[in-house]
Amino acid sequence: MAKTFDVKLKRSTIGCTPTQRRTIEALGLKKLNQVVTKTDTPANRGQLYKVQHLVEIIVKK
Repeated sequence: MAKTFDVKLKRSTIGCTPTQRRTIEALGLKKLNQVVTKTDTPANRGQLYKVQHLVEIIVKK
């Protein structure tokens, strides 16, 4: 079974660059405090690295 983690949008995208906004949308986040579950892949890790100041990552075991 693949490892997963939860991603929670903690800060608004107002004032962010357009690429950061598109990354948040690509992760499936639309509203503040919304939580989505993602698999642990290199692509998802790259997206989270780009917007790490906007999200909170909750690692599942």
